[in-house]
Amino acid sequence: MSRSHVSRRRFLRGAAGVAGAALAGGCAIPVDGPGTPSTLARRPLGKLGVDVPILGMGTAAAGKHAPEREATALFDEAIDLGVDYMDTAPDFAGYGRAQRALGEVLRRRRDEVFLVTKTWEPTAEGAEKLLARNLEELQTDHADLVYAHSVGDDKMDPAIVTGKGGVLEFLMRAKERGLIRFVGISGHSRPQRFVDILERFDIDVVMCAVNFADRYTYDFEHTVFPIASRKGCGTVAMKVFGGERGGSPRCMMPSQYHDLAFRYALGLPGLSLAIVGMKDRDELRQNLERARRYKPLSEDESRSLEAAGRSIAAEWGPHFGPVT
Repeated sequence: MSRSHVSRRRFLRGAAGVAGAALAGGCAIPVDGPGTPSTLARRPLGKLGVDVPILGMGTAAAGKHAPEREATALFDEAIDLGVDYMDTAPDFAGYGRAQRALGEVLRRRRDEVFLVTKTWEPTAEGAEKLLARNLEELQTDHADLVYAHSVGDDKMDPAIVTGKGGVLEFLMRAKERGLIRFVGISGHSRPQRFVDILERFDIDVVMCAVNFADRYTYDFEHTVFPIASRKGCGTVAMKVFGGERGGSPRCMMPSQYHDLAFRYALGLPGLSLAIVGMKDRDELRQNLERARRYKPLSEDESRSLEAAGRSIAAEWGPHFGPVT
């Protein structure tokens, strides 16, 4: 099946999902209402003409903590259950065997997946080599979305990233060539770098680390996401449970807050979806249940999270890196 046919099928499927969706204050409103036990709600990915499930599959956990064959089976099951947004990256970015395991799935089911990968290289030359490697591992000739990843990291010098011969210049060219459909930026620290990029480039999607504790440290949800939404970008939440604790599969966020943390992220204005890392079937089923039964936080629940968030933020500190 040709790439153009695959892209057309996915585009038509996405366009049908967003037809008639209202916009309020420049922020996309969910296509579906709250999920029921048998459905997974979908929302527009900004103004891009694509709809996505409110729960995305973060592949790093399975790539690091599950044998490759089990990871492949897990990704197949996720797609079967409606989690067809797959977020991955190469091994040195902390994703282990994820891309190779996902490649075995894409070899059979490429037209069923919204595929996301990343370049963690500041220069065009480095990004081009990495994208070629990513596509080879993923057994496909194109990705739906590629992030210039971790733009707040020291490695991603803004002068290089945004300058002539930088990664953003390359990603824009790759989009014109049909290697990728959309260009994104992602990261965990230094929110101002995101603001500066959004003001200078036509970015399609922004993914940031957001949760009810880190809002008191990094606050991407109030500094970056509103700008992205006004420009029609899709906004994606990651690290909604605070990320892994010390390289183990355990989340930093205490488990008693996970349901509320998920609902907090999905309740952010204009948010398209939340990416959650899932290493096995139990975690997949648990997060699917959260997504299917999602409802916004009540005022009382929001107030209760404020004190908890401040306390947890004080304990964690700037654990993702510099704030400025």
